[in-house]
Amino acid sequence: MKTRQVLTLDDARKVATAAEAEALRNGWAVTIAICDEGGHLLWLQRLDNAPPSSAYVAPEKARTCVMMRKPSKAIEDMVNNGRYAGLGLPVTPLEGGEMIVVGGEVIGAVGVSGVKSSDDALIARAGIAAIGASYSL
Repeated sequence: MKTRQVLTLDDARKVATAAEAEALRNGWAVTIAICDEGGHLLWLQRLDNAPPSSAYVAPEKARTCVMMRKPSKAIEDMVNNGRYAGLGLPVTPLEGGEMIVVGGEVIGAVGVSGVKSSDDALIARAGIAAIGASYSL
């Protein structure tokens, strides 16, 4: 049997608080979604004036990360580089989803949506750093 870390609600709260602070520091209205290692939503927070669609897209970016064990940008890059079969995957190929990695294991993910995709990713990474986790394997 293997022992592994799990993402708690308290962890999700800390990630969300740090991600929100990063978004507000930059004046960005976004939705922040955090899911566990199975892609199940633990936290959804839509900041004032965030686009309505971001409440759908942010959780999907997070789920993409845990399903593929990659940041969502990796899937976007695959499609942009001509591997259009990636569009048939049950994922959202848009940058802004980052894995939460502890001890070399993906224990969850953060998805952010509402501003430029690279800025969404920056917000997600700021949240992940708040719990001392990594966003890469």
